[in-house]
Amino acid sequence: MFTKFTTQIPSGKACPTTKVDLCYTSKELNLVFTAEGETNFYFNQTQGTNGDIWAYEVMEAFIYKGSDDPQTYFEYEVSPNNITYNAFVYNPSRVRAAGSPFDHAYISDPFGDGFKVNTKLNKAKGTWTSSSTIPLALFNGEDPRGSVWRMNFFRTITGPDTYPDQQLCGWKNTGAANFHITPAFGKVLFI
Repeated sequence: MFTKFTTQIPSGKACPTTKVDLCYTSKELNLVFTAEGETNFYFNQTQGTNGDIWAYEVMEAFIYKGSDDPQTYFEYEVSPNNITYNAFVYNPSRVRAAGSPFDHAYISDPFGDGFKVNTKLNKAKGTWTSSSTIPLALFNGEDPRGSVWRMNFFRTITGPDTYPDQQLCGWKNTGAANFHITPAFGKVLFI
């Protein structure tokens, strides 16, 4: 699967192009994110795995095995300095509603669990690319061929002059400045 998006959330205004390639084997999902039009490559160098990297520049995938609007799903993020955020999200309201439970269960040793990531920056071309591998066992599955999953892909853009404000961009517009609205997730058919 290949997709790209150029739309801010929720305004629908233009944002720099982000591309996502999704492939799979019988044991893993392979995601290649490409951020174009990058000017800042902005991250916090003190953050490590599962830190609040989402407050800076990241590319993200929200992944759910199944076709309904999920209440739990996997959130994967990668920053320009190759740091990842890996957690299952508990969101029973499906929209991160005020007063409703909302929690994360972190994957504490992603690389020991079979995750892989390789991020390359090309400042001259204004791009960064992250190639990531996520084990299918995380979703209690092997070889997803023929199945439909729910996903959404996002990118946050900020820089030293605009932080903490962010430009939010996404594949499927959630209609709010909130990525955690699962009825907006797109459908992905594995062929």
